[in-house]
Amino acid sequence: MRVRRLSTIAVLVLAASPAFAQRAPRETVTATLNGKKVVVEYGRPALKGRAVKDLLAQLPANRVWRAGVDQATTLTTETDLLIGGKKVPAGKYTLYLHAPESGAYELLVNRDLGVPLKTIFAAAPADRADLLWPHIDDYPTIQDKEVARIPLKSVAPATPQDLFLVGMDPATGGASAITLTWGDQSWTTDIRPAGK
Repeated sequence: MRVRRLSTIAVLVLAASPAFAQRAPRETVTATLNGKKVVVEYGRPALKGRAVKDLLAQLPANRVWRAGVDQATTLTTETDLLIGGKKVPAGKYTLYLHAPESGAYELLVNRDLGVPLKTIFAAAPADRADLLWPHIDDYPTIQDKEVARIPLKSVAPATPQDLFLVGMDPATGGASAITLTWGDQSWTTDIRPAGK
């Protein structure tokens, strides 16, 4: 409990700093699968000379990262999907990345949409107070709301990215791929309409 409290205090101290006022860019990536939209919205943290492995080494003991920065990273789909062979019904979800010290990384799809910033940071600016933020240190409290835990394949990125990047390849025959790239690391899985 003490570690969680200290981590929360650290997050709040950082949130109160001038850097918090400098918002990371938010990006939306969209794919159309069999005429239905699939949308990922996320914040794009920058490496700024740091190494991805060093940043991921700072994760809490559960090794879950919010797959972005600031507000929760969301996946919205108008159709039932198979992501890496796992069924994800139509709807809206948050995305996280499980980055164990060894072994394959996993994309976590969760029904919990996050917590309003004002509930974790009383001094949240009015224009951001109701925005939903991810469960950073307390992911185990929402783990029972996971819809899917999808193994990711590590691949070499076409171009290293200082800003975290989520991409979805154009659909081919109703199938696509979702890829997370940061620095010189990239992780991917296939995505397709369920039943295909």
